[in-house]
Amino acid sequence: MKEEIQKLILETLKTLNIEESNFSVEHPEDFKNGDYSTNVAMVCAKKIGKNPRELATSIKELIENNLPKEIEKIEVAGAGFINFYLSRDYFTNSIRDILENKNNWGKSSLLKGKKIMVEYTDPNPFKPFHIGHLMTNAIGESVSRVVEFSGAETIRANYQGDVGPHVAKAIYGIMKTGMPDENMTISEKAQYIGRCYSDGSNLYDTDDQAKKEIEIINKAIYGRTDEEINKVYDWGRSITLDAFEEIYKLLGTKFNHYFFESEMAIAGEKVVRENIGKVFDESDPTREQSEKGQTGAIIFHGENYDKKLHTRVFINSQGLPTYETKEIGLTMAKFEKENPDISIVVTATEQSDYMKVVQKAISLIHPDYEIRMKHIAHGMMKFASGKMSSRKGNIVTGESLLHDSMDIVLEKVKDRELTDEEKNNISRIVGVSALKYSILKSSLGSDIVYDFEKSISFEGDSGPYLQYTAVRANSIIIKAKSFNTEDKKEIPTENTELEKLLYQFPEVVDRAYASLEPHHIATYLTHLASAFNSFYGNTKILVDENKCADYHLKIVTAFYQTMKNGLWLLGIETPEKM
Repeated sequence: MKEEIQKLILETLKTLNIEESNFSVEHPEDFKNGDYSTNVAMVCAKKIGKNPRELATSIKELIENNLPKEIEKIEVAGAGFINFYLSRDYFTNSIRDILENKNNWGKSSLLKGKKIMVEYTDPNPFKPFHIGHLMTNAIGESVSRVVEFSGAETIRANYQGDVGPHVAKAIYGIMKTGMPDENMTISEKAQYIGRCYSDGSNLYDTDDQAKKEIEIINKAIYGRTDEEINKVYDWGRSITLDAFEEIYKLLGTKFNHYFFESEMAIAGEKVVRENIGKVFDESDPTREQSEKGQTGAIIFHGENYDKKLHTRVFINSQGLPTYETKEIGLTMAKFEKENPDISIVVTATEQSDYMKVVQKAISLIHPDYEIRMKHIAHGMMKFASGKMSSRKGNIVTGESLLHDSMDIVLEKVKDRELTDEEKNNISRIVGVSALKYSILKSSLGSDIVYDFEKSISFEGDSGPYLQYTAVRANSIIIKAKSFNTEDKKEIPTENTELEKLLYQFPEVVDRAYASLEPHHIATYLTHLASAFNSFYGNTKILVDENKCADYHLKIVTAFYQTMKNGLWLLGIETPEKM
């Protein structure tokens, strides 16, 4: 409908011999001001030296000469806004469309024929799955679903750092402390490895001897030159990757491709060395480096191409590739393996400057890749309580945060008349949704203040609130199956606020893709849930013991379908009971 209104306006401007301008067509905040409103008269009036309200009246009158049946009336308001009111039939038909399309409601062919790769989560084996990985996963999974819903072939990719100083620190800690009890679960073994990493990291910063030994281990890992180190490495890598898989399953994510730093380092180094003197430069070694027989580092002078960029090292003086070089290898691997039309990467905002430099270097090697690479950056998570520890007193990780959230939900439902299996299922679905919604409701780049109690509340701005509202709607639908609707088929003359929101869902999905920001969907669903609860409180749906209002029931069903589809786009399950 928005496109139809834009088309009507453009045709009218041509009739008035007015050049096209950058006007907007939006939904007014208050439905009293129509279903759509445009500022076209105010934008164009200044250019042609005419009063905005007079021009708005002229545009209105011309459109009214050929008014589509979907538009009931047009009004001029304020300084020159033109408001469009949709007809009763339009809303009735939109409810019908929702019920006919079901799980396809809101889908589009906007990206049909396109292949889009989304890289997200990116945890590092030998280190804990931290909060940042949880945030990146929630955002990346939602973006993946949005592009998939928009018609694209979607490829989910995960880039995991299985080499580097962090691995050497963890292996040093393991070799000093010893292997864990074989009877531990995969998760417990992964946590043990995480503690060994922490111990090794602390010693690296405080003990010169430990630092030297860790650097030796780091080189040995790259070259696979030490049998004992290889054994510990292979075991630790396998355990932590298996532990990550358990978390991915809990989060509802399945990846198509796993990329690893150990493989990307080789490919990236080859590209960098082939482009020394073209894109990269070799710095002069310091006296100390010369005495050790070391060469200078291989660097990229980003500021030579853009003053906002800076210089970064791609191969250090020890001849080892840095994260930057591995990122080049990763990009080449993505395009060689899948050749996506668009490659999206999700990281924290602290990596934004780093990513800009790497992408610039890549663009000089492969100019055709530049316009196909997109970077999404998210802020940090802070806690409303100020505490940075889990409920069990440990340092908070992404995994502990998930389990803490599920534990709180389990406490809330423990006294309900449900089986243990139902309670555990609810705690998983609702606990995960509480975290995901808390992450996704904020615009990208902004920091998140996470409040445990508010996040799992069944009222207000939370994932469980949306789920609870959906479950309430579904309970009405189930109950109404035994009711008679034959003598209650009249359609109300008044359009409800709920109907005025339901038809907007496809537009919201398109906006979420255009901006690559899932928070538009989260905000919309919250408004939709509020409108449903108001509708439910003021409308007789189940009239008596055996009759229900047919059209009102259709609105409830349309709401449930829209909420279910919207929650899916956020990576949130819709439970059957709560």
